[in-house]
Amino acid sequence: MLEIQSWGETLRLLVELAGTAAFALSGLLEAARKRLDAVGVCVVAFLAAFGGGTLRDLLLDRRPFFWVEHVELLWGVLVLCGLAMLFLRQRHFEVTEKAIQWPDALGLGLFTASGVHLALSDGMPALVAVLMGVTTGVFGGVLRDMVCNEVPTVFHDHRPYAVCAFAGGWLYAGLWQLDLPGWMALLACLAATAGLRLLALWRNWQLPAWRV
Repeated sequence: MLEIQSWGETLRLLVELAGTAAFALSGLLEAARKRLDAVGVCVVAFLAAFGGGTLRDLLLDRRPFFWVEHVELLWGVLVLCGLAMLFLRQRHFEVTEKAIQWPDALGLGLFTASGVHLALSDGMPALVAVLMGVTTGVFGGVLRDMVCNEVPTVFHDHRPYAVCAFAGGWLYAGLWQLDLPGWMALLACLAATAGLRLLALWRNWQLPAWRV
């Protein structure tokens, strides 16, 4: 039993690491698209990577913050920013909005799953846990877009975004109630959230919009 729990915790940590990398990548790509300098790129990448998880830890009263407990995440994002800037400059890669959507969708799924997992593990009600997952998944992107002087994608992109996280979070909560293994619920939430977002982008699904 202890080995299973340890494996599940390792998987959760890997999900957190992957989510941090995915959102950091989306942040530095957006910063590169806005032609920010090296400091700007690092700041935007850090906000995207750590914003959602930090708010989650604040709301759940978890100390130390996940990026303080795992300081290697900070070094990892710094290295990622440095390597990415060198690559983009040498290859003259033109960053498009579409290029940002892929790591953003992956980060949304990863951080949603992580947020729901931690909230349920702390004994939170299902609705609170799902909303915690949504908050964890979307807040880093909100900070990224605000700093880059954009209306946050979650608020103006009529293709489902937070809705995908909400649906994936409820899938996690349902599997949790069925006493299925935590790793199964975690992966199912990740696949459902990221998959729905990518499907919405591919099929151009639209939520109801204002009529002028």
